[in-house]
Amino acid sequence: MKNETSRRLRLHVALALGVVVSAPTMATAQGPGVENGQWTYLGGDAWHTRYTPADEITRDNFEEMTLLWRFNAASFGSSTPRATPSYVDGKMITVTGERRHVIALNPDNGELIWSFTEPNTHRHDYSMRKGYGKGIAYAEVPGRGGVVFITSPGFFLWALDADTGEPLEDWGEPIPVDGFPQSGGVDLVADLIDGWGPWENWDEPYDAYQGIPLELGYITASSPPIVVNGTVVVGNSAEQGYNQTRVEMVPGDILGYDAAAGDFKWKFHVIPRPGEFGHDTWENDAWEWTGDVSSWAPMAADPELGLVYIVTNGATIDFYGGHHPGDNLFSTSIIALDAETGERRWHYQFVHHDIWNYDTPTAPILMDVNVDGREVKGVFQATKQVFLYALDRETGEPIWPIEERPVPQSTAPGEQLAQTQPFPTRPAPYDLQGRQPEHLIDYTPEIYERAYQIAEENDLFAPLFNPPIVPGISTGNGRVCPGGGGGSNITGPAVADPVAGVVFVTSQTGGCGPTTLMAANESPLDSPLQSGVTYSQYSRGTGGRGANPTLEGLDLWKGPVGRIVAIDMNTGEHLWTIPNGDAPLEEQDFIRNHPLLQGAPNVMVNRGRGGHAAMVVSPNLLFASGVDAENQPQLFAIDKLTGERVGAVEIPGQSRYGMSSWEHNGHQYVIVQLQDGLAAFGLPAAMPEAGGY
Repeated sequence: MKNETSRRLRLHVALALGVVVSAPTMATAQGPGVENGQWTYLGGDAWHTRYTPADEITRDNFEEMTLLWRFNAASFGSSTPRATPSYVDGKMITVTGERRHVIALNPDNGELIWSFTEPNTHRHDYSMRKGYGKGIAYAEVPGRGGVVFITSPGFFLWALDADTGEPLEDWGEPIPVDGFPQSGGVDLVADLIDGWGPWENWDEPYDAYQGIPLELGYITASSPPIVVNGTVVVGNSAEQGYNQTRVEMVPGDILGYDAAAGDFKWKFHVIPRPGEFGHDTWENDAWEWTGDVSSWAPMAADPELGLVYIVTNGATIDFYGGHHPGDNLFSTSIIALDAETGERRWHYQFVHHDIWNYDTPTAPILMDVNVDGREVKGVFQATKQVFLYALDRETGEPIWPIEERPVPQSTAPGEQLAQTQPFPTRPAPYDLQGRQPEHLIDYTPEIYERAYQIAEENDLFAPLFNPPIVPGISTGNGRVCPGGGGGSNITGPAVADPVAGVVFVTSQTGGCGPTTLMAANESPLDSPLQSGVTYSQYSRGTGGRGANPTLEGLDLWKGPVGRIVAIDMNTGEHLWTIPNGDAPLEEQDFIRNHPLLQGAPNVMVNRGRGGHAAMVVSPNLLFASGVDAENQPQLFAIDKLTGERVGAVEIPGQSRYGMSSWEHNGHQYVIVQLQDGLAAFGLPAAMPEAGGY
C-alpha cells in the first residue's frame, strides 16, 4: 500500500508539475525529435507521443492565447484536414491539398517560403488517398543537411532540400515520366512489385506513368515515411477495403532506402512467402494473388534499439475473407523491424483473420514505464476495437496478460473465422465493446428495465467480434460494435505524457448497425475502374442501417458518445474519462428536463460529441480540439491529472487529426489544422507587434 501511495504521489507531481520534475530526466523520458523546442517527426518525437517540452502556455495564461496568423490553402486547391505540421530549423513544413503539395511556411507570419509539387500521373489521379498525406518526414543527413522526405499519392518517394524545397541532386534514380525531376525521387512501385509473382507473369512492359496494372492491384500512400538511423522506411495504402469486390491486390510490403543516396536497401513481405515466418497462416494459395495488409497508419521508431514499429490493416476485402482462410499474418498487426536490414524482430497480431475493418488506424506510442517496480520499454497501440494493447517494445511480449478467448463463428458461406481473438486483461477497454446489458442507461431501475426491453425487442445486443451476415442465409444480427470507424481512428491519434507514463486516447461510441454481405458480382460498389478481375463470393452490402431506437428520445446506451480517456500505463488503470467537447445545448436541455430523469441521480447531461479530438500534450496541459454547446469550435485546456477543463479559446473552424506545438523565437506556438488551412495560436508576446519575431 505504501508503494502504491508513493507511486500515485509521483504521478500527481509528474502530471501537475511536469516541467519542474521532468526537466532533469527529459533526455531519457522522451524519444528524439523535440530537442530545442522543435517538432521534427510527424508525432513530434520518434516515439510518436505528440508531447512538446514547450511550457510557456499554462492553465493560468491559456485563455490569453490569441490567433497569431492564419494560412489559407486555397491557392493549392482544397486543403487536407489530415496533416500535422513539423517545425524544423526555423521553418514549418507540411503537406496540403489533393496534389499533396509540400509547403514550407514562415512561423513568424504564415507566409509561404517554398513549395514542391510532383508532376501529374494516372496513378496519382486514381488514388483514393490523395488528401490524406498527414505530413512529412525529416532528417539531418550527413553531407546533405536537413532533408524533407515525402511519399506521394502516386507512390513516389521524394527527398527535398529543407531550405529550398528542391529535389536533392544525385539522389535516387531518374523516373521515366515526362516533366519529372531527374534526381531526388524514387519510383516505389517498381521496387514493390519486383519479384512479385503476378507482376513477373505479366506480359506487358512496366509503365511508370500508369503504375501497377489495375488487373493486379493498386498501391498509394496515406502517411509519410519515417527516417531511422539513416534508413528511410516507407509504408503504403491500398484501396479502401470496404469498397472492394475483387480479390486480386498487391501486398503492401514495407520498403527501406538509404537516406543519403536514395538507394534501395530492403523489402519486408507483409504476406509471407514460402519458407518465410508466418506463411503457414495462409491456408490456401491466396498469398500468391491477394494483398493489402498495408501500413497506412503512421509509424514510430526507437533509434536507440534500431527498430521501426509498423501497424497494418487486414487482407483484401473488408467484412468477408472466405478467399483467404487462416489467421493471415501479418494483417492487423504490429511489426517491429530492424531499420538497417528490414528483418522482423517480433510481431503481435491484434486481430486474427480480420473481417471487421479493424485495421490499426494510428501510430504506435513508445514510452518507458515502471510496472510493479520493473522498468519496461513499452509500446502502446490504440485500436478501433477500443483495446489499448501494451507490449514490451524490445521483445513484443505483453506487459500484462493477453488472453485468447472464444468468439462467435460466421455462418456466411465459405467464411472460416479464427476460433479465438486476443483480449488484453489490462488496461480495460476505453469505450463500449459490442452492445451488452451493462452498457444500457441505468439511472433508475425502471429506466434500465425499459431500455433492456427495447434493446431485446429490436435485437440490439451483440458481442465484440460479431460476424457480418448474408441476409436470408446467415444467422445472427450482424451488428459490428465498434464499427469500422472505431472506437479510435486516424482522425484522432492517441497522445501521451512520456514523463508520467500516461496515454490520452480519444474515441467514439457510434457505429453499431448491422453489417451485411451480398454477392460481390452484384454489388453497386463494383465498377470497371476497380482493381482486380476475380469477384469474391461476397463483399459488403449497401443496405440502409435504419434508425436507432430510443427510450422516449433518450439514447439507450451509456455515454459519452465521444470521449477522451486518460490511462496510466504504469498500472494499466484508467485515471479519468471526459466527453469530447460538449453536446449541443438543446440536447443537454432535453436530457436535463426529461420527465423520466427528474430526481434521478448522476444523470449524464453532457454526453459530448461523436467523433475524435485532435490533441497535443505539454508539461502543463493536455490541449484538445472540440465543439462547445453553442456549436463554436474551441481549443480546450485540460488538467492532465483530473480531466478538468481549465480553459477554452475559440478557433476559426473545426479541427481534426493535426495539431502540433513547438517553440519559435522563445515562444510556444500551437498549430491547429483547419478544413481550409492552418491557424497558429500563442500568447500575445508572440505577436509581431509585440516583438515576437
